[in-house]
Amino acid sequence: MAATKKKAVRKAKKGERIRQVAAIPFRLTARGDIEVMLVTSRTTRRFIVPKGWPMKGKSGRKAATIEAQEEAGVLGKTLKQPAGTYSYWKRLANRFVRVDVIVYLLEVSEELADWQEAKRRQRAWLAPADAAMLIDEPDLSTLVKTLKIPVQVDQA
Repeated sequence: MAATKKKAVRKAKKGERIRQVAAIPFRLTARGDIEVMLVTSRTTRRFIVPKGWPMKGKSGRKAATIEAQEEAGVLGKTLKQPAGTYSYWKRLANRFVRVDVIVYLLEVSEELADWQEAKRRQRAWLAPADAAMLIDEPDLSTLVKTLKIPVQVDQA
């Protein structure tokens, strides 16, 4: 996967935007309040949502589900409709590229005690308003803060 990611970033022409997918893991408390999970980034240790590059042969929704498992150690149902999008500037060795991120909600059914990136990341369950204060990207912060979980008409 890393080779594909690097190629996509390297090939991005000046001014061209590239795409990523992300998951916002969520759960409902006993009182029915929403909590979201944030993870720390590997390098800067800032709080972010699990995200990554599109995966060949997989939908954005499926790729977001895989990223959530690898980065946050959570399993669950990823909702079909994206919750929204946000953009950020990704720092490369000698320049920045604009990245558009499509965000999916993942209803967590299981938290793994041990997962792929457990040693490199911390995770935290937070109320959306608290999570939003910890997130640096303004568009993602707004998305998390105003999070609405759609009523699932079709559970299939």
